[in-house]
Amino acid sequence: MLNYGLKDRVALITGMNNPQGIGATTAFAFAREGAKLVLVYKKIPRAFDKNKTDKNGADRYFAANAGDAETVENKLKEMGADFVVLEADISNEDDVKKIYAAAIERFGRVDILVNNAADGDMDGIDTIEKITQKVIDDTFAVNVRGSILMTREFVNRRKDYGRIINISTDAAQVFAGQITYGASKATLEALTRSIALEVAKYGITVNCVAPGPTQTGWIDEELEKSVVPLIPMGKLIQPEDIAETILFLASEQARMLTGQVIKVSGGHAL
Repeated sequence: MLNYGLKDRVALITGMNNPQGIGATTAFAFAREGAKLVLVYKKIPRAFDKNKTDKNGADRYFAANAGDAETVENKLKEMGADFVVLEADISNEDDVKKIYAAAIERFGRVDILVNNAADGDMDGIDTIEKITQKVIDDTFAVNVRGSILMTREFVNRRKDYGRIINISTDAAQVFAGQITYGASKATLEALTRSIALEVAKYGITVNCVAPGPTQTGWIDEELEKSVVPLIPMGKLIQPEDIAETILFLASEQARMLTGQVIKVSGGHAL
């Protein structure tokens, strides 16, 4: 079994209250490798039908993201993980400082940052004809400003080592129907390359994982039938596929890999 060299490393992961999500799955993967965890989430209240949360689809996804991190915490406790969970808004500079202060108080440092938290329109108005200023502002506040603030705080506290992994989307460069979300993620990819050049002198690597259609509880059976034919490898991406890639980018084996955007998409949106 590959040794990622992550035992006792401290990983800070944002956006992790959905038990089926990329953030939670990544937390479980790091815990398996013996890493210590600082986990951040923010409840996103959206209407959902409780009677439909027993199967994949919008209602299950909305319910998960509107809730706290209790389910994720319980699993981490079963794994014997060393972790702390914080509810905070990464788009708020004061909250970002509080996140790092809590991390330093608990573990003394942060070695790895996974910028996974994201926001975006779920009402079908993220098109050039329907887009609103609020959707633009809310999306960029989390996906861009929040990621920059989290990264700035990380860099200012670590001048000797670090791994920063941003989470984009495989269709960032061309995302008709979700133009603001796509644009925010394309911005994150550009930031990945630029920041990588700035912080390489500190021994910090900065990379980006761009998932394809991933089953985080959102994709129901009908949507799966329409999406899978667009994936050359013929199946949905699983959160574990993303988590394992993040582990590698955080590992000692990836020490000379920086400024890269890696699509984990089964060939979708190449």
